Amino acid sequence: MKAAWFEKFGTPADTIIIGEQPKPVAGDGEVLVKLKTTGINPSDVKKRIGAFPNLLDNGHVIPHSDGAGIIEAVGRGVPESRIGERVWVYQAQYARLLGTAAEYVAIDASRAATLPSNTSFEIGACLGIPAMTAHRVVSSDGSVKGQTVLVTGGAGRVGYYAIQWAKLAGAKVITTASNPIDEASCIAVGADLVVNHRDVNWGDKVQEVNDGEKVDRVIDVEFGFNLPEVLKCIRTGGVIATYGNTQIKEPKLPFLQMMFMDLTIRMTIVYAMPESAKQQAIDDIYKALSAGHLKHRVTHVLPFQQMAKSHELIEESGLRGSVVVNIEA
Repeated sequence: MKAAWFEKFGTPADTIIIGEQPKPVAGDGEVLVKLKTTGINPSDVKKRIGAFPNLLDNGHVIPHSDGAGIIEAVGRGVPESRIGERVWVYQAQYARLLGTAAEYVAIDASRAATLPSNTSFEIGACLGIPAMTAHRVVSSDGSVKGQTVLVTGGAGRVGYYAIQWAKLAGAKVITTASNPIDEASCIAVGADLVVNHRDVNWGDKVQEVNDGEKVDRVIDVEFGFNLPEVLKCIRTGGVIATYGNTQIKEPKLPFLQMMFMDLTIRMTIVYAMPESAKQQAIDDIYKALSAGHLKHRVTHVLPFQQMAKSHELIEESGLRGSVVVNIEA
């Protein structure tokens, strides 16, 4: 099968190889998916750079966790009725070497979720990490119906979906954005109010635009960096649900202040989500897609030969939308 892989760490141009690899076979409990698209996420780029030094100890890596395609075969224990099913794939290159940057992937049947007929394979390749993470950070600590939710970085891949999940759940949503284009993007998917996170004391501004009231829940893309401002605008007993922390790797927490506010800190990574949470996300994603309730930002769709370019795009600062590669192009 056609595939892209890397055997060493480094830049996309120096590491990504395109060629032929053995076609996998569906094992017990697995499905064999003929992939139409593969989605590239920041975690894929970090792995290729060398974030996990032992990653290549057991051989080359076909990257990417997300993708979409059609089930071609099933292993023992999987109903044959799934053959021909349109699916989106997640967690394909987690705790294993062979991801979705190839014509085929053999994967546990639970990691191949039904893709509604009204949803393209390009969108299917963007659901695993962004949409599932957003679902988790919005819903992990109870219903947000009637609450006020602050989404920092609402124009980002996860934030974009988080705004929508919160609105679908009945919340009032305030988000942060740093420019008019991103602000318009957030408003377009349902944000009620937008604050510029580059402003000094933006946390105070959040409370100001919220009629003097503090928010119930914060969906945060930069935990350590944003924490001082978040603490200005979150209520006692609130929840900070965070999925990112790149600027300050090991933040120092004002423990006493946070303890006396009775705050809950929810840290989320899609791979470690409870299986029940993953299944709930899959169910809700299917319902929302089928009803046309989710909007998506696929900013680049590239042919397979431009796999290295897809990684370069993800590495560019300021890229908000998703990058997808067509397997058959």
